[in-house]
Amino acid sequence: MSLRLADLSACFEGVIPSVIASASADGMPNASYLSHVVRVDDEHVALSNQFFAKTAANVRANPKVALVLVDGITGDQFLLDVSFVRSVDVGPLFDKITRQLKASSAQVGMSDVMRLRSADIFRVHQIEAVPSPVETTPSRRNPVSLPALSEAVKAIERQAEAEEIIDSLLCSVQQVFGYDHALVLIRNGHRGSLVTMGSIGYERSGVGSEVAGGEGLIPAAATSGQTIKVSDMSRVRRLSEAVGQEAETSESTTRAVAFPHLSTAMSQIAVPMTDRGTVTGVLFIESEIRLAFREDDEAALEILAGRAASALRASEREATAEPMQVSPRPEPAAPGGQRIRVTCHRVDDSVFIDGAYIVKGVAGALLRLMLDWRRSDGRNEFTNREMRFAVGAQMPEIKDNLETRLLLLRRRLEEKRAPIQIVRIGRGRVRLEAAGTVVLEAI
Repeated sequence: MSLRLADLSACFEGVIPSVIASASADGMPNASYLSHVVRVDDEHVALSNQFFAKTAANVRANPKVALVLVDGITGDQFLLDVSFVRSVDVGPLFDKITRQLKASSAQVGMSDVMRLRSADIFRVHQIEAVPSPVETTPSRRNPVSLPALSEAVKAIERQAEAEEIIDSLLCSVQQVFGYDHALVLIRNGHRGSLVTMGSIGYERSGVGSEVAGGEGLIPAAATSGQTIKVSDMSRVRRLSEAVGQEAETSESTTRAVAFPHLSTAMSQIAVPMTDRGTVTGVLFIESEIRLAFREDDEAALEILAGRAASALRASEREATAEPMQVSPRPEPAAPGGQRIRVTCHRVDDSVFIDGAYIVKGVAGALLRLMLDWRRSDGRNEFTNREMRFAVGAQMPEIKDNLETRLLLLRRRLEEKRAPIQIVRIGRGRVRLEAAGTVVLEAI
């Protein structure tokens, strides 16, 4: 049976370097390793042209080239007879390879070193399996279950609140795919970053941690709207042995939550959560297994992430369309219990409770708003819609994602075990509970 490029999908993951063999015009051979080989279509591959001037010169002088690709799972080798077609340094294909190279290199601080000069496109004339002196081990991993994927999509569609949508997505990642470490980050247009709203598998949830725009898998996926993955972190790390973890500092000092990470991760994937062409967030997954994310996994994760993005947008629209009602003023409660000192910094809307950092940005503004209403109106129950209008009047640039910001606030208060908590009491309604007398200070 003749082999096709589609049969060699595990060879294009970059786990084991490929080899290119070329010859000069006078027949002098040369062999070099390649960092990236990409399948373009059923008849073409693209090679990253970065460092090897001799290979580049040979290809221009003699376009007939041989490639050796290695299956990163089984170790099977394949010999490809190819010929040079053209070189590209702009366009979608070049951008795709560049994003992948920069994202994987940025994981270890080498994005300025690993720069792509061009992508050379080759036509594949023949593929031949190289006989192995030993028996290779075939992959026994089961493909993604379509019935399980269908049930996961339906589970997400049944959810009406942002919290349930995000939790359902993370649950699907674990149950359908078996991945134990995942994050959901939602885009924060106000700050130009992505904020962690939920996670599974980490010692610290990381809720409230931010990833700024720039290089790396998560920002690249959010910016490009394309799934980006690294299939062998050990290979990336071998390029830089000086990589270390940043020292964690106090949240109350930095006003920043530490981003959770899996120190033993071998594979990472960032899947954009896209609804009608708009990226609202990123689903980020890590695994201790090399080549953890196959093509069918990638496609299935994109379906789930897209469905979650649509559900979140629908939830936001429904919350906006609800009639605005202000909760009636209850009988004032007698003050008692401990004194709770709440400090609000208007410069970044950060909030501290008894000296401990809680949250900043829109989420911080929401808490300050509820505390102001509690003090002025004597009420503890509020609707999401009235908060949306009030915060929108103060921050005109805030147009959406208010539901997820409220979720962030609730989860941060729970995680910090603060004496103030936000409790959902119904669709689009919350209650503020304080275990004492609140002393509010705005700076």
